[in-house]
Amino acid sequence: MRVLVVLPTYNEAENVVAVLHKVRAALPDAGILVVDDGSPDGTADLAESAAAEVGHVEVLRRSEKSGLGSAYRTGFRWGLERGYDAFVEMDADFSHDPAALPALLAPLRRGDEVSIGSRYVPGGSIPNWSWHRHLLSRGGNWYASVVLGLRVADSTAGFRAYAASVLRRIDLDSVRAEGYGFQIEMTYRARRAGASVVEVPIRFVDRVAGESKMSGAIVVEALGLVTWWGLGRPFHATRRALGRVRHSLSRLRRFSLTDRARRRIGGRRRRVEGSADGRSARDARVAPAGAGGRRPVDAVPLGEARSDAAPAAGERAAAADAPAHGG
Repeated sequence: MRVLVVLPTYNEAENVVAVLHKVRAALPDAGILVVDDGSPDGTADLAESAAAEVGHVEVLRRSEKSGLGSAYRTGFRWGLERGYDAFVEMDADFSHDPAALPALLAPLRRGDEVSIGSRYVPGGSIPNWSWHRHLLSRGGNWYASVVLGLRVADSTAGFRAYAASVLRRIDLDSVRAEGYGFQIEMTYRARRAGASVVEVPIRFVDRVAGESKMSGAIVVEALGLVTWWGLGRPFHATRRALGRVRHSLSRLRRFSLTDRARRRIGGRRRRVEGSADGRSARDARVAPAGAGGRRPVDAVPLGEARSDAAPAAGERAAAADAPAHGG
């Protein structure tokens, strides 16, 4: 399985070289794609310098900060064009432990299509978070799961892996959200595409170096999008139901046409067989004489049987009168 680790970066000069080495230690054969949004601190230059030592590292430079979701969509398209089989999302600030990468990818090797590094399944944890951050995160995940029917405990998690098969079924160009909203939207679209989603427990830690990119606007965006998608669920469910009805009617119509055709063919066959039986009967009545010059009894017409019988009766009468005449 060819794996591509996508690392979006913006001002990660303090972390990028170390995280590249850690990823390589965890996944010796994986490709690594750094998608840098024009970091003014030289993150892209440092990544390119480390690429020669780390190996299989590519750097995509973008001219401006375009958002987390946009960076991942760009990375996914880049990898799909080059035939990668699995794609990993992770932060470049060590909040996601590179040592957990093999466990994160294990479900994909078993045939699942989405593997989420979850903080909220047994074994997952978030040390050193305040109670209000826990409440906000858990509340947002619960709301998204209920409104969208995700059946996922941690739909906002940014440490996850996708199989190429499910990314091909998702229209990446129509994905709109960034930040938390992007992770929720991708989970929602993966579910709608029929993907099997597995959650793997992880330990999430806050960054040690660098500056957080999270903001209140990203949280508000996520909650607004979840509500909007939730309002659209009845419409999508109705459209799917109508699609199933149309499919059933189409199958019924094809069956009905086939049945009528079968009956027509059967009727023709019976008419042909009846015609053949009639011809056989007519042929039997005009059949030529058999051996010895005598025709079979059932082949002799009724009128001929009476004409043959008359001479035989006359001959018997003449034979009876002969002695009397002679005497």
